[in-house]
Amino acid sequence: MSTPDPRPFLRARCPHCHRALRTCICALAQTVPHEAEVLILMHPLEVHEAKGTGHLLHLCLPRSRVLVGEQWPADALQEALHGDWALPGRDSARHSLLLYPETDTQDAALGLRTSAPLPQPWPCAARQLRLVIIDGTWRKSRKMLYLNPALQALPRLPLHDVPASGYAIRKAQQPGQLSTFEAAALALAQLEGWGQAGQAAQTLARVFESFVAGRMQRPAH
Repeated sequence: MSTPDPRPFLRARCPHCHRALRTCICALAQTVPHEAEVLILMHPLEVHEAKGTGHLLHLCLPRSRVLVGEQWPADALQEALHGDWALPGRDSARHSLLLYPETDTQDAALGLRTSAPLPQPWPCAARQLRLVIIDGTWRKSRKMLYLNPALQALPRLPLHDVPASGYAIRKAQQPGQLSTFEAAALALAQLEGWGQAGQAAQTLARVFESFVAGRMQRPAH
């Protein structure tokens, strides 16, 4: 009797987390209620990256969308940033914010546009907001920002009281850098008023800890 060829199984990927089926992380995901919409702009190299956290974040956030690319046509990006997700073709009443640190000196050196001020009055209610997250390494995210002027023009949301990263499976390029999942969870805690002891924040923390622990127990794929 011949032995079944294992290669088709190894090549098959989960349609939700985009991992190989044997390393699927969908079971780790736990959805949390949130009012702010979340747009995840994912670099193409992150789609099948075993250490990436963008897909897991999307699985945990019912009001989130993923857009894969490095550079988008201006009209397509405008729709993703400002269009009404429920009524395509219409502008959304939500304010879009870019989750990205203020880097005025670097921006000026690169010739980037000045980001817009935060909407007033601030803070806005979470239901009025759309949080835009660039999912990629620091170098990739800078390039995506450079290639897409519409991202440069968005108000930037700075994070406060940033804790040490628990992202032990990927080395940070600079102190204070977090994974996409960690940064988004911290931003939502600020915007939604969860507090770090809130149930939603704790749920996301457990999901992330389980993901990291699982990745450290197996080789990269």
